[in-house]
Amino acid sequence: MKNMNIEYRQLDELIPYDKNPRKNDAAVEAVAKSIQTFGFRVPIILDDRDVIIAGHTRFKAAKMLNLEWVPVLVADDLTEEEVKAYRLADNKTQEFAAWDLELLASELQDISTIDMGAFGFSMDLPDLPLDLDEPTDEAHGEQIHCPKCGFVFER
Repeated sequence: MKNMNIEYRQLDELIPYDKNPRKNDAAVEAVAKSIQTFGFRVPIILDDRDVIIAGHTRFKAAKMLNLEWVPVLVADDLTEEEVKAYRLADNKTQEFAAWDLELLASELQDISTIDMGAFGFSMDLPDLPLDLDEPTDEAHGEQIHCPKCGFVFER
């Protein structure tokens, strides 16, 4: 495995992948807020021609924030096929994760000075009876209202 060296590049040098199948505009504002709140903690991953492999939402958020320089990781050891496969796998594998709602509620209750609503969490909704079992393909993208903690999650 190649060493991972994070570099800083001018945002204008990065090239968004023109066939990116991920629709990410709805997440840009929340990612921008995350960068403002916590700093730019996850680099944008580029191929050897400065085309974005992973991090299109971070790229758009950086543009929204008028950042000039961003952290990048150049994956110049991947073949063209591996780049295409990684670009898809990086986004798809996130869909397999689920929340442990009780642990999440406990963590969120310990956060008092950061507006977690900016990241999609809310405690202002009424409790609704809801089946919180494993998500199905049909349920992907719907909002879940946890009857135990009142938080809103998206499947």
